[in-house]
Amino acid sequence: MGSFRRLLFLLVGVLPLGVAQSVPLVTRDVPYVEPKNERQSLDIYSPAGVGTNHPVVVWVHGGGWMRGGKHEVDSKPAAFMQKGFVFVSVNYRFIPNVTMGMIVRDVAKAVGWVHANIDRHGGDPKRIFLMGHSAGAQLVALLAADSRYVEAEGVPRSSVIGCVPVDGDTYDVPLQVATATARRKHLKQPPPKMGHAEKFGNLREQRELSAVNHVALNRGIPPFLLLHLADHTDTSAQAHRLWAALDQAGIPAQIFGAEDSEHMKLDRELGLPADPATRALFAFTSRILGEVR
Repeated sequence: MGSFRRLLFLLVGVLPLGVAQSVPLVTRDVPYVEPKNERQSLDIYSPAGVGTNHPVVVWVHGGGWMRGGKHEVDSKPAAFMQKGFVFVSVNYRFIPNVTMGMIVRDVAKAVGWVHANIDRHGGDPKRIFLMGHSAGAQLVALLAADSRYVEAEGVPRSSVIGCVPVDGDTYDVPLQVATATARRKHLKQPPPKMGHAEKFGNLREQRELSAVNHVALNRGIPPFLLLHLADHTDTSAQAHRLWAALDQAGIPAQIFGAEDSEHMKLDRELGLPADPATRALFAFTSRILGEVR
């Protein structure tokens, strides 16, 4: 039984009847395109009692753009609902069945669906945070930096009020490709069958899919919080690369390096009260929500 299902079970089992009936509402497998496709669907977690005008988190899972799923959310839905958010977890199609550009547009379509429909689930379409881990970090960072994707789906850039990429290594894809290539040559390792160059395409495509190349003043880019592993060379370098680009453009950006953690552990523990990255995350969202009325 997953952590969120365990939470629901405990709530129903120990609370008085009237209170137990007021548990979070979960709506699963909602298609964001037609015809319905499991890889192009999302799950919606609405707070107990639902209500209206809750800020919204759109969460994008990781998995190297080739695996993973919207069910891999651990404690995040419960933590965000407790803070009064509607939490939306998104599926998207995978390489090699589709191109990287098509994956980006899948996530943009999901954000478009959320903007058009989330009010029926208690959410505020004008207060959307984009968040994601690993491959999902690259996707949300790109959508936040290059608003053309979400604007094509009917989402005003002003509706995305914050972005939290978690331990991504491809905010500057050509830099990561060059880093990985140099490392393999130094270690005399063979090239991968499906590395970043194979996934992202030629240099022009790599640049186009890099969030850093779309950062500029007066583009409506929202504030960022970049979470990364403090001792991971690649994700730390990429987080600082994007932070520097945002800072130079005058866009509010914070960076937090998680100590004594690992790539999957950082994702898995996000939402736990004692987790330092979680505390940084909710301090960030509280500040943004205090500024956006």
